[in-house]
Amino acid sequence: MKSLQKLSLFLLTTAVFISCKSGDKKAGPETVATKEVKLKEQTISYKVDTATMNNYVVYDENLEGPRPVVFVIHEWWGLNDYAKSRARQLAEMGYIAMAIDMYGNGRMGTDPGAAEKLAMPFYMNPELASPLFDSAWSAMKNFSQADMTKTAAIGYCFGGAQAINFAKMGKDLDAVVSFHGNLNVMPANKDLLKAQVLVCHGDSDSFVPSAEVEMFRKQMDSIGAKYSVKIYEGATHAFTNPEATALGEKFKLPLKYNAKADSASWQHMIGLFKQIF
Repeated sequence: MKSLQKLSLFLLTTAVFISCKSGDKKAGPETVATKEVKLKEQTISYKVDTATMNNYVVYDENLEGPRPVVFVIHEWWGLNDYAKSRARQLAEMGYIAMAIDMYGNGRMGTDPGAAEKLAMPFYMNPELASPLFDSAWSAMKNFSQADMTKTAAIGYCFGGAQAINFAKMGKDLDAVVSFHGNLNVMPANKDLLKAQVLVCHGDSDSFVPSAEVEMFRKQMDSIGAKYSVKIYEGATHAFTNPEATALGEKFKLPLKYNAKADSASWQHMIGLFKQIF
């Protein structure tokens, strides 16, 4: 009888021990160190006609295998650190990102007049942007980290308009996101548009009035497009850029950063990416 009791006690103790060890294994993330994000940043240069384009590519080199690609298109100021910072954010999330240089030869819009001169040709003739995107696409294919079957483009102001234009041109993108960008530079064509479109718009944006938003909705509805428009109360043009308020004051423009709208629009973008990738 005593032997049976000792055996039972031994089995019970062993079971508890095994259970505790199993519990430790379940703790996984709390007990096993994970790899830190280590960003690899580089500039790739190539010619498009006579212009030298300097695109910025960034990804987490501690992450193994191919991953979705996100192209980032800058504001009318040019490829500055703001666009690059968004690319870095995307890389930290596990994407490989390329911020596209739309102007080339190191040209930047240092003031509204200079920026307008650089950006306006793309509004007058949207097809000018097509070879720039195609060249960026070809350059990205050289990265083993890039899964070219999963692609998106996002853009800010001028860049938002370009992102939507690329979708309307029929570029092979799964999704595009416009942050406070113009919406109706090109007509919508049901035979070309493949990407899902997300528009993030401030209701106080005087550069992109509500009439333009409504026209965009009608065009997209008319072709049965997959799209969504998110409106942020009290947000003006350039609401995602932390430097917008200072730029607005400097150049007497209705620009202002809105932290709440910035955060909400980024989350809406993340939601779309989780859906399509």
